[in-house]
Amino acid sequence: MSVVALGWIVLVAIVALTGPFIRPDQTPNANDQELSISRQKPGYSTMVFAVCASSKNSDISVWEMWRKGGREKACREYPADSLAFSGNSLQLFKRGEIVTELGPEEHGLESGSDLAEISEDRWYRKQFLLGTDRFGRDVLSRLMAGSAISLGVGCIAVVISLLLGTILGAFAGYYGGRTDAVIMWFINVIWSVPTLLLVIAITFAFGKGMWKVFLAVGLTMWVEVARVVRGQFMSVSRMEFVEAARALGYSDVRIMFRHILPNIMGPVVVIAAANFASAILVEAGLSFLGIGAQIPVPSWGNMIKEHYALITTDLAYLAFLPGVCIMMLVLSFMLVGDGLKSD
Repeated sequence: MSVVALGWIVLVAIVALTGPFIRPDQTPNANDQELSISRQKPGYSTMVFAVCASSKNSDISVWEMWRKGGREKACREYPADSLAFSGNSLQLFKRGEIVTELGPEEHGLESGSDLAEISEDRWYRKQFLLGTDRFGRDVLSRLMAGSAISLGVGCIAVVISLLLGTILGAFAGYYGGRTDAVIMWFINVIWSVPTLLLVIAITFAFGKGMWKVFLAVGLTMWVEVARVVRGQFMSVSRMEFVEAARALGYSDVRIMFRHILPNIMGPVVVIAAANFASAILVEAGLSFLGIGAQIPVPSWGNMIKEHYALITTDLAYLAFLPGVCIMMLVLSFMLVGDGLKSD
């Protein structure tokens, strides 16, 4: 199970890193809206007529596309079932009714031309494997884009918690005495404050935004690491190889981080996996409350927030799918942590 869970984490990481290049909606934040096809069921497909602006350039570098999370569309897509000319105008029909009428400067076709011969880059079928949300956005693309937020919060939170927790725990466990008392007092103070409440306080103090959420989550999760590292250091620092290192005249910093730390990484890695899962849950909760990822940035938490009112309807999957993504990713990290613990 741990290997399967690790495979799922790797798959989600690949999707998060290559998202703008592999997801169906390649616009920034997967935010291509078309209200005429809102709340369509999974498997929905429709023909679309594309109107491309010659002055709009969508050719950007791979780095820019990755950094911005996508690129702006060069073409405006009009969903339709059929096309017909009315004079010089092109009429687009959906369910037998005219939904759009384009002038000759927009459609760019010769009046009376054979519509069956329109090139495939102007008139083609568009598929929505998981349907569309209330704004007509591709749900699959939104879920894929939301994976980057969850993994990003988890990575930064774990890095910050490992740095702070390892340093403070190492000094407390190695030196003991008054140093240990002061650091443990600080740890207990932070420990006594609920994580979610502290994160909310930090985001209210410094404002909303994803980077502030990343830092806030990381700054509240180091106490578990510090307590584990402190206990391990207190145990290992009394062993013979540490006494030998002191006898050879090595500095305390070298002994702590070159000799002791590598021997206690097992429990630290396990607690880091648990912190990764906790960070994902905290981020989803903050986004659900509206103080995490801000719309239109896709987050599994704010996707649930947008659609939780539909949970008793036939559109419940719009809230259910991001919830399943959160559950599977958190469960995967916990299974990986259990596997490392048993090893």
